[in-house]
Amino acid sequence: MNKQEFKELAGSGIVILDGATGTNMTKAGMPKGISTEFWILEHADVLKDLQKEYIKAGSQIVYAPTFSANRISLRNFHMETRVEELNTRLVEISKEAVQGNAYIAGDLTTTGKRLEPNGELTYEELLDAYKEQITALANAGADLLVAETMLAVDEMMAALDAASSVCDLPMMCSMTVEADGTGFFGGSALEAMETLQEMDAAAVGINCSLGPDQLESVVSAMSKRAKIPVIAKPNAGNPLINDKGEAIYNMEAFEFARHMKTLADAGASVIGGCCGTDPEYIRQIVEVLKV
Repeated sequence: MNKQEFKELAGSGIVILDGATGTNMTKAGMPKGISTEFWILEHADVLKDLQKEYIKAGSQIVYAPTFSANRISLRNFHMETRVEELNTRLVEISKEAVQGNAYIAGDLTTTGKRLEPNGELTYEELLDAYKEQITALANAGADLLVAETMLAVDEMMAALDAASSVCDLPMMCSMTVEADGTGFFGGSALEAMETLQEMDAAAVGINCSLGPDQLESVVSAMSKRAKIPVIAKPNAGNPLINDKGEAIYNMEAFEFARHMKTLADAGASVIGGCCGTDPEYIRQIVEVLKV
């Protein structure tokens, strides 16, 4: 997919993304404190079954499970030399699941480390890490890219700079925010839209952190400044933490879809679900939005 093809897809109406990956892997038995990416390599059929169900539910774009497969994050598991291998194999798993029935987005995210001057990570270090991962994703055959659950605007700027330097794939960018739209490491959703659309992002928006019932004002503000599509991929409400330390998401699929209709009316046009959602949530979105 090139940038013009993404524009044509987005121009044809609401684009339906997938739902959560991580929380569904946890339900399938993935333990805490390990590399999600490596676990999926060893349990590929779990991921394939999930992505097949997302496509049946109406997802037009599914995210390859390459979320933290960058050298900085992989150092936590002593796998920083396996960036190319992990990204290549994980995209291949998604290709086997999708069978050409949806686009595959090569997924990347925050390293969780703050950039200078507020942290020790330099822009060049982050840029190089993203270049390495994006090169692997592009070579593996990802149709497009997504930088999601980003904590600051400058992280997304680094991701876009990296992408433009190594490939021509369109990149979507989404930030996780507080209810007022501010990012956890700096900037805001509105600043992200204004800055990143000028850097040729394919779409900009928000994901994770909050439920759709808390994001109407943020989506509305972004859409008023947007020259490109607005992404909304929220959690299934705010989680409750049980006595085992597990996050429990209590917003049911129909209620979630009803609130997503509100976000669509507020200007979101690239829509899906994050933590706590599953294929039923996507089915309900498709039904409620009549897409």
